[in-house]
Amino acid sequence: MTEWNWTYDDYRPEQEKLREALCTLGNGYFATRGAAPESRAGDVHYPGSYLSGGYNRRNSEVQGRVVENEDLVNLPNWLVLRLRIDGGDWLDLDTLEVVAYRQSLDMRDGILIRDVTVLDDDGRKTRVVQRRLVHMARSHLAALQTEVAACNWSGTIEVESALDGRVVNDGVERYRGLEGKHLAPIDAGAVDEDGIYLKMRTSQSRLEIALAARTRIYRNGSHIDLEPSLTQDPDYVGQTFAAHIEQERPLLVEKTVALFTGRDHAISECGLEARQAIRDAPRFGELLTEHALLWRQLWRRFDLQLRLRDDDGGRTASILRLHLFHLLVTAAPTVMDLDVGVPARGLHGEAYRGHIFWDELFIFPILDLRLPEITRSLLMYRYRRLQAAREAAREAGYRGAMYPWQSGSNGREESQKLHLNPRSGHWTPDETHLQRHVNGAIAYNIWQYFQTSGDVEFLSFYGAEMLLEIARFWASIATHNQALERYEIRGVVGPDEFHTGYPDRAEPGLDNHAYTSVMAAWVLCRALDLRAHLPTERWEELRELLAISDDELTHWQTVSRKLRVCFHGDGIISQFEGFDDLKELDWQAYRERYDDIQRLDRILESEGDSPNHYKVTKQADVLMLFYLFSTEELQRLFDRLGYRFEPDMIPRNVEYYGARTSHGSTLSRVVDAWVLARSDRPRSWSLFTEALESDVADIQGGTTSEGIHLGAMAGTVDLIERCYTGIEIRDGHLWLNPDLPDELAGLTMRLRFRGQTLELEISHDLMRLRAVSPETDCIHLHCDGQDIRIAAGETYDMKPEQKPVRVEAPRALGAFGP
Repeated sequence: MTEWNWTYDDYRPEQEKLREALCTLGNGYFATRGAAPESRAGDVHYPGSYLSGGYNRRNSEVQGRVVENEDLVNLPNWLVLRLRIDGGDWLDLDTLEVVAYRQSLDMRDGILIRDVTVLDDDGRKTRVVQRRLVHMARSHLAALQTEVAACNWSGTIEVESALDGRVVNDGVERYRGLEGKHLAPIDAGAVDEDGIYLKMRTSQSRLEIALAARTRIYRNGSHIDLEPSLTQDPDYVGQTFAAHIEQERPLLVEKTVALFTGRDHAISECGLEARQAIRDAPRFGELLTEHALLWRQLWRRFDLQLRLRDDDGGRTASILRLHLFHLLVTAAPTVMDLDVGVPARGLHGEAYRGHIFWDELFIFPILDLRLPEITRSLLMYRYRRLQAAREAAREAGYRGAMYPWQSGSNGREESQKLHLNPRSGHWTPDETHLQRHVNGAIAYNIWQYFQTSGDVEFLSFYGAEMLLEIARFWASIATHNQALERYEIRGVVGPDEFHTGYPDRAEPGLDNHAYTSVMAAWVLCRALDLRAHLPTERWEELRELLAISDDELTHWQTVSRKLRVCFHGDGIISQFEGFDDLKELDWQAYRERYDDIQRLDRILESEGDSPNHYKVTKQADVLMLFYLFSTEELQRLFDRLGYRFEPDMIPRNVEYYGARTSHGSTLSRVVDAWVLARSDRPRSWSLFTEALESDVADIQGGTTSEGIHLGAMAGTVDLIERCYTGIEIRDGHLWLNPDLPDELAGLTMRLRFRGQTLELEISHDLMRLRAVSPETDCIHLHCDGQDIRIAAGETYDMKPEQKPVRVEAPRALGAFGP
């Protein structure tokens, strides 16, 4: 393993599905898991390809009731490429002796390389070297190059290349009792002399999907003119080529695939486009050159160069790059031309059905400071579903916009009604749709994007409207308690998710949930601030459009000062009203009884119990406040609400809830590492390294194979990028206040802030800032009481005692800076 290659040097069938997820390639338009081309879905392998935004709904019967689920559809398998010698069995690593094996994800160039040598029962040794890409520039193309070498034999090699539409959604074991067939065949056949074509349609969303593949075989660089035989069924089409191969004289097989859908821009008909694309596509080498160039350009923007005090063989740097790689696989620049969100599990599998949650909160900061244009397009996914959020609020009896906890195609609530506990086999009611805090996350993302980019155009015509409607929702859901002279938010669920109600109350939901209420107050404040950030004419237009009266704005002011937050003990913020009345759990007894207690909710349910009885949390909940807001901002918020908040309350709350958290979510350690960064750096770094291993070590025992955890991946990068460097966007300025853990000797990275590209080199002894490409004459800094100007190409060095440093914002007029 190197810092740029994620490598496996052995074949382990029990690890294949995990490795397939971690070796997924994609370009934001579609992605393909790192399954072997000859593999088929089963206990060992799960080939899968997923289209961004490619959803379909199916009905299933569960416990006598019909439920409808919307899934990200597993597309026809384009990878299929099988080999056999002299009419024997198809080469299969699970039935042959594997002499040598190496699979390597080249993250710098965005390709997957597989080098396998096998020995069959007749003593014939064959080496197969494959390189695969999903093209970053030509987003509709993917390609597979296969070099076959007969090590100690000569004979006939048969090559089958196919497009397989017989696939179903079957990648998550707990979903297997539900309907998973989403595709129906339309057409299939040959294209010219060396191509094939398959067209399918989703059953409910009526999305037409067309694939075409061109397969050519080369010897010594020259194309061999072969006549393939054709195998054709309604949902499967394949070609089989037979070629003579000499010992130690390899053959090269190139398979180029085009994928189009009926919803693509600037097309006539998706099948026509796919067939033409493979006719026009160049050879693998040229495709690779173009593709690698785009990846190198992306890495110039996104890479983090670490210097650790103790050499770990490059593992930390390699995992961070793997996390950045999968962020770009899912949210590449291609998405700027698409109407899509960011699935919590990427485009890497079928867990969470490909839905969009609140994980954007952890993902967008990376994009905001590198390619904010991507964030803008992903926020537009929310804007286009604003009307659906308004309808959801109206149906629930509220005003404004109430976004769903789980979103898919059109913005309706996609949360499941019933949840299967795989430990007990029971289907139980799922109340997590009550996580109204997702509305706070969307508003926070809008504001952070604006603060980082200065994109007044977006704020004026899209962001402000969402913010105002979300603020209206919070003001609407808050009810007045005359006895307390406070406004209360009742019947919600927080990020914890273990607690969905009270033991003595039939209706689900929690009251005065601290994180939800404080976020609601923050959103109301930002909505009221909009007047200062928008042109006067646009502010008045929005008020007229949304019928926002002076009385309503006054009501928002009142609610933002009177929302109820509960406390107990010595300055402990109660996760929700009544949290302190719950029983303490015997953590030691459960750790002794069970190997893994991360999912205590499932353990307790299997015992006939519930987390609703105990002071236990799945993941950071109250601590999210310390994750999102600085001490100064929290003091302002609590002062506005009329509550005392002192900085020393933070470590007390961190200790209190840390002792009661099972870390049942991969996001949990990210948040805990962040909130401990200033008070307990060794513990923070330890939690960071645990979070770093979440997916590569599959610490949740099998979930990563169903799809990576993109929020946790981005969150670990953000710990390095913003937390340990003390980067904060506040009041339109970028602040730098680094406090590196002892284990981290230094780092170098590039950031983009309001059109200015900065290169930062930070160590314990020095902070160096270089102006890479300012869009203005120079970059303005304020450091140690001095105003400093840095022209393009110039650097400025600062000592630790000179921090914090403030980077001034240029005036901003449009989406991409001044």
